[in-house]
Amino acid sequence: MTEPTDTMINPGLEDLLSKVDSKFTLVSLAAMRSRQINSYYNQLDGGIGSVVPPQVASVARKPLSIAFEEIDADKITFERFDPEERARLEAEALAAAEADAAMLEVVPDIDA
Repeated sequence: MTEPTDTMINPGLEDLLSKVDSKFTLVSLAAMRSRQINSYYNQLDGGIGSVVPPQVASVARKPLSIAFEEIDADKITFERFDPEERARLEAEALAAAEADAAMLEVVPDIDA
């Protein structure tokens, strides 16, 4: 029996493509996450940062390899959104905020 040889990308490309809907999504997702991981390691000397640390225990040193491992472990996912649905939700949130602000203006000042 032959054993599968280790490839340059570990986990394999086929495994990663099963986690997303297209190659473009995989590239975009991995690139964004690897930039976040790189920022995390760069800000370690500066104190508490806002970037989330790597979510998997990895022996890899490269941020892109760590990002691929996170995608394979389902720690990093993506979500497609409908632009019309997002605009509707933003409009509803704005209307609710305006209604709350208007209600605050109507309430009389009790301390006066």
